[in-house]
Amino acid sequence: MKTREAEAAEAEVVELLPSAAYRLKLANEDVVVAHAAGATKANFLRLRPGDRVRVELSPRDKTRGRIVELLKG
Repeated sequence: MKTREAEAAEAEVVELLPSAAYRLKLANEDVVVAHAAGATKANFLRLRPGDRVRVELSPRDKTRGRIVELLKG
C-alpha cells in the first residue's frame, strides 16, 4: 500500500474562522481552509491576518490543510 505525502506550501492568513480554523491564500492564489497542528496549538500560537505560515495540504483534498509553522518576517 502506497502512503500519500502531504504537500508543503507557504501561505498568508487572510481570515480567521470559527473553531480555530483559518482561511489562507497560497502563493499561486489558491484559497485553503486550514487548522493549527497539535504542536502549534500547544505553544499558544496566535495568528492574525497578514501572517505568513507554512501549511501542509491534504493529499486527498487540496482545499484543506494544517498549519505547521509560523514564518518570521
